[in-house]
Parts: sequence; C-alpha cells; structure tokens
Amino acid sequence: MSDAGSDLRSKLLRLESQFTWDLKKEDLDLEGLSTVLQEQIDLGLGQRGAVAHSYSYLAYVRYLQGRPKEAASLLSQSEEETRECFGEESELRLIVTYGDLAWLSYHTGDFTQSDTYCRRVEDILVKHPTSSSTVLHPEVYGEKAWTFLKFSMLYYPKAIDCFLKALELQPDDSEWNAGYAIALCRTEPRDPETFLEAEESPVIKQLRRALEINPDDAVLLALLALKLSFYKKHEEAESLAEKALVISPDCPQVTRYIAKYLRQQGQVDRSIDLLKRVLQRSSQSAFIHHQLALCYKFKRNTLFSKKPNYNQEQQSSQAGSDPRTSQQHEIQQWRDLMRHHLEEAIRLKPSFIFAMAELALMYAEDKNMSRAEELFQKVLVALPEEPASIQQFVHLCYGQFHQHHTRQEALAITHYTKGLLLTQKTPDWKQCAKKLKQIAERRLSRDANDSEALGLLGLVSRAEGDRSKAVLYYEKALECDLDNDQYLSALCELRLDLK
Repeated sequence: MSDAGSDLRSKLLRLESQFTWDLKKEDLDLEGLSTVLQEQIDLGLGQRGAVAHSYSYLAYVRYLQGRPKEAASLLSQSEEETRECFGEESELRLIVTYGDLAWLSYHTGDFTQSDTYCRRVEDILVKHPTSSSTVLHPEVYGEKAWTFLKFSMLYYPKAIDCFLKALELQPDDSEWNAGYAIALCRTEPRDPETFLEAEESPVIKQLRRALEINPDDAVLLALLALKLSFYKKHEEAESLAEKALVISPDCPQVTRYIAKYLRQQGQVDRSIDLLKRVLQRSSQSAFIHHQLALCYKFKRNTLFSKKPNYNQEQQSSQAGSDPRTSQQHEIQQWRDLMRHHLEEAIRLKPSFIFAMAELALMYAEDKNMSRAEELFQKVLVALPEEPASIQQFVHLCYGQFHQHHTRQEALAITHYTKGLLLTQKTPDWKQCAKKLKQIAERRLSRDANDSEALGLLGLVSRAEGDRSKAVLYYEKALECDLDNDQYLSALCELRLDLK
C-alpha cells in the first residue's frame, strides 16, 4: 500500500462509523433487517430523524449483502433526510453518515472521494470541538446507540452504554432519554420478583423520566402501560394505553404494544382487531404475526379447557347438532390461524426463535415429528448466543416435546434441568421447575426409593432457594444410591452454604 493509501486508512480508522463499530455480519439477520428497515422507511415510522437513521442502517445492510451502489444511494438519501429534518443543526448528525460514506468509497476503490468525506468530518470536528479527544458528541453517541439497538439483541448492552454517555452530556434530551428507556425495556428481566415490591424497576423509572420530558410520546406510553401491567398496576396502565391510542391510533409501533397489553389483560378479541389493523399497514412485521399467533393460541387454549355443558349437550343433541364437533371445529380454526401466523413470522424473520419453537410444538401435536425435530435443531444451533430468557423458553418447549410427544422422559428431564439451571427466574424457569416436580412426584408415587426422582426434587428445591429442603431430598437420594457422586457433591455444597 502506498504512503497516501496508508495515510487514508489511518484517517478512516479514526472515524466514528458503522464500519468501525465491530458490527459482525454473523451477528446480524440481514434479510430480516432489510425487510423491517424498508418498511420503516416506506411508512415513515419513528420520531424526528428516524427515517434518516433507517436509510443509514439499510445502507450498511446493503453493503454487507454485496450491493455497494445501493448502499451509496441510501447514504445520500440519509444525508438529504437529515438536512431536511434538522436544518442548521444537521452538521453533528452527519458525522457518522460522512464516516460511512468515506469507508464505502474506500471499499469501492474511490480513494479521492473517500478522502473528501474524511475531510468533511475533520472540518465539523474542528468547528465543533469536544472537551477532550476521547469524548464524542452526544449526537454520535446517540447514533451509535440506536445502531446497536436496531441491529441485534447481542448489542443491547453496548446500546445502553452509549445512551448513558449521551445523557451524561445532555441529561434532559428527549431522544437520549427515550432511547435509554427503550433499551432498558428490551433487557429487563421478565420476572418482576427480581425487584422489591415496594420499588419501581429501573425501566419504569426511566420511562417516567422520558415521559416527563415528552409526555405525548405514544410509544413510551404504550411501553409503560405494558410494564405497569406486569407489576399489576392495572388502573394506571389502562389509562396510559388509552392515551397512547388517542395520540397515535394508526402507528404500528404503538398499536402492536397496546395489542400485547390487551392480550395480557385477557382482552384478546380487541387485541386481534388492533393487530389486524396494524397488519394492513405493516404486513412485513414478524412481530405482528407472532402476536396474532399468541392471540389465537390463547383462544384455542381457552376453548380447549372448557368442559362441555351436559344440559347444552342434551339440547343440541335434540336439535340435531353435536356441540363437541362444533368445539373441535373452532379449536382447529384457531390452530390453523396460529400456524399461519407463526409460519409468516419465521418467513419474515428466519432467526425468530420464539416463533420457531412454538411452531415446532404445533407440528409435534400434528404427529409430524420430523418437521418438529428439524425446527428444534435449527433453534438449538442458534441458542448459545441468545439471552438466558430465550434459552429457558426453548428448553421448556423442547422438554415438552420429548415428554408429551416422543415419550423420551430422560431427554425431557435434561432440557427442563437446563432451563432451571439458567438462574434468571422467568415464568418459563418456573414452568421448568414445575415440570421437574411433576415428573419426580409421579415417579415417587410408584417407587418411594427412586433416587433420581429424589435428586430432581433436591435440584429444584436448591434452585428455588430452599436449601434445607434440598438437603433432605439429597440425603434420601443418597440412602437409595450410596455411591452417587453428584448427590454427594451437591449435599456437601449445601451443608457448607447452610453453615
């Protein structure tokens, strides 16, 4: 490489850009991102500057897909949109865009143009210096944070860190406060028991803070309604949900959160109506399809759990109809709709693990074990990179698959145990514990000296924090299996803990 080329690359490496933020291709669902970003551009979704961001993100996706000309065009559109949106305040917002254009020009061999964009960034930084060379402008921290938040859940911790740095510089900025709240929403544990009942969680506090600055942000109102309902603050949650719908009745981002809130409150028909309305504008949303699938699952399960009414059966029989046949037909109708929307969710987002695991169980119910196993294997391959809460959900589903469909109880125990040993106490964690208890208690009802069943109860008791009970179970298990090193090791550790 010539001295000029080496000097240019040195300049490029100092730029803040999607090309220098270690966004790894293997971490990204490029097709899914492409679909979502294009829809957000087409619908003009998001707040001030959001469309410009979407053009920029899509440009980087196109570059990774080997389409540099499209990437350059999209970055130019991002620059134009930023100027239209922020006017005289746009310069600091273009630091990252010019950095991306410099790198893209470099990769396409146009070193002269690349150097021109480098100099544009340098001019802005000279005109608007920061307090030190290690501190970025809040606009750059914000752009970096939104990028991490958009591209992959693996980058959520980085997004939080960048939003906090932006807030250190501009603590009252509505955009950074909103972004920080959204990032916390996506990373908060699913079980409110992780917080003291007398206290509000950090995400609720941050949502309230963001809404103090911008009280009419419908997305934040919807998210706060969801969180408050999770903490059983139903009256305030309902008020916020209604306000969000009044402010932005046609915004897909708002209505999908409110629809989820309504489903959790048991208002499933209203949730379905909202989601169908959103789907008319946002047909390429895997999230919407998944939420609809969950609504139809709720209706299926509710109908399935209903016991036939004897008097109604007699009346229907006399009238020549069979209510059980009608009920079975309706259950199948909900199942068909559920399957359709799960298939759509996976088609739009092939990495959608939640939807894939749900769909695998549906195939198992239909006795299509090969297709179910195929889907589960795809899920398991991707699982190690997922957060604990998603891993627990998958292990619960795969455990149910083996317990109820393949009748391989040993494999079911293995996966329920894996879910249990992931210590984040989500509802799925509790289900894994419940399943292991049921298996153990059923086996002990047949054989009171079943050491494995006693060991399982010891494992569950220990995971639930009841060490004294765990000691008793492990002691009984050792009485039945004197040479079991696993039980002996667990018992020694528990006795040390109790001391």
